Amino acid sequence: MSYKIPLFELNFTEDEEQAVLDTLRSKWISIGPKTAELEEKFAQMLGSKYAVGLTNSTVALHLAMVLNDIKEGDEVICPSLTFVATANAIRYVGAIPVFADIVSFDDLTIDPIDIENKITSKTKAIMVMHYGGFACDMEAIMKIAKKHNLKVIEDACHGPLSEYNSKKLGTIGDVGTFSFFSNKNISTGEGGILVTNNKDYYERAKLLRSHGMTTMSYERAKGHSTSYDVIELGYNYRIDDIRSSIAIVQLDKLKDDLEKRIKIKKMYVDMLSKNNKFIVPFNAYNKFASNYIFPIILKDSDYIKRDSVREKLAETGIQTSVHYPAVHQFSIYKEFYVDLPKTDYVVDNLITLPMYSKLTETDVEYITTTLESV
Repeated sequence: MSYKIPLFELNFTEDEEQAVLDTLRSKWISIGPKTAELEEKFAQMLGSKYAVGLTNSTVALHLAMVLNDIKEGDEVICPSLTFVATANAIRYVGAIPVFADIVSFDDLTIDPIDIENKITSKTKAIMVMHYGGFACDMEAIMKIAKKHNLKVIEDACHGPLSEYNSKKLGTIGDVGTFSFFSNKNISTGEGGILVTNNKDYYERAKLLRSHGMTTMSYERAKGHSTSYDVIELGYNYRIDDIRSSIAIVQLDKLKDDLEKRIKIKKMYVDMLSKNNKFIVPFNAYNKFASNYIFPIILKDSDYIKRDSVREKLAETGIQTSVHYPAVHQFSIYKEFYVDLPKTDYVVDNLITLPMYSKLTETDVEYITTTLESV
């Protein structure tokens, strides 16, 4: 179906095409100089010591588990209002996801109070997800982690350049992960990156992303080494230089793109805030944020009404989505089910409206007036 206003639109120009073409002409298309450039640029933009380019953010989350020595039977507290990859990474190492509720309908991030209530002797880490690029209460969460000697992994896939107390999201905990999936703020189709200030984590992440090999083919091609050893059971988690070249161009556009999204969010809030039939989460949020998505929550509603509203919006040419179905309600996670009343209401009544930097005031006005009429 073709929509008058899609949910998301790529921020691509001829610059991305030229970057790919230049990489193809360089005759080095696997992991190499462009990935090294991306890692250096990304770390610098975030104020992180180290960055490691990877196949996608899911593998970044998996490596975060491995680097933090999370093992079978360990418990990791995480949100349920997230993409399933957040919890899947916990299961990849045989650990147990312990789902925590959100703060409120105004703040859809993980609740520090519920985190602390769910800590046991088996708890080894807290995995937060900065929903929509809006920061979790990291001051409270880091205090809890310090008090109980827990690791903190930041799923910051929604939040490149988003800030919390003058720090970029992803740089506050032990490890941060970011996504370059096609609908993210930084789009390469597939791809991701891991950041950390821990040198040992950085060195091991580089090792693990390439089969545990002591040198990679690009280094050998430059004559730095003619052989290699394999010293750990690693994975093929390498990003390629084609995608890295696109990401570099996307990074150059990122700040301007986010500034435009901030203005679009303000338009939405101004037009919707007086309507008492729904809640606009994060409407008063005043920190710099990526505004990856724009969610609303219907009041006094249920999933049948919510789905009806979405269908009627689609009929008028407006594409919407739901971010996200609750992970703790998926069949594969039924053994870890827990009652999360706030999360449960949100997933049945949330609608994600279009959000991208090319939206105009006319677009936003059409979306909001159509929504209100529906």
